[in-house]
Amino acid sequence: MPPVSPVPPVAAAEEAWFELYDLRVEVVSPPGERILCGARVGDHFELRGEMLTLPPGQGISIYSLAAVLPLLAAKQRVTDPNDWMSTDAEVACPDPNCPTRLRIVRTGKRRFRHADTTVVPLPGLPR
Repeated sequence: MPPVSPVPPVAAAEEAWFELYDLRVEVVSPPGERILCGARVGDHFELRGEMLTLPPGQGISIYSLAAVLPLLAAKQRVTDPNDWMSTDAEVACPDPNCPTRLRIVRTGKRRFRHADTTVVPLPGLPR
C-alpha cells in the first residue's frame, strides 16, 4: 500500500473548506408486510450539514433513528468507491420482527468553511 501523502497546507483560513453530502433517509419495506416501528413506507428525513429535518407532522421512532444515526456522518463524507460505506445503503429496523429498512441516499453536495463550523483553528494558520 502506498504511503498516505500529507494534506497540503492551506494558504488562508478563508480558503479552508470541506464538502459533505446531503442525505435523504427513507423507510422502505417489502410490499404487504406488517410494519411494527410506527413508520410508513416513504416516511423520510433529510440531513443537510448537521441539520436533520422531517416533513411537517411526520415523526420517526427513536429506536430506528438510533440504528441509523452512527452511520450518517460517515455517509456524508466522500468515500472510496470500493468502501462498503459507498455501496451499502440500507439499515435494518432494530426490531427483529419488523421488515422495514432505512435507505440512505446521497442527494447532493454542500460546501462548508472550516471557520464557520468550529472555533478550533487549523494547524499553521493564524487565529
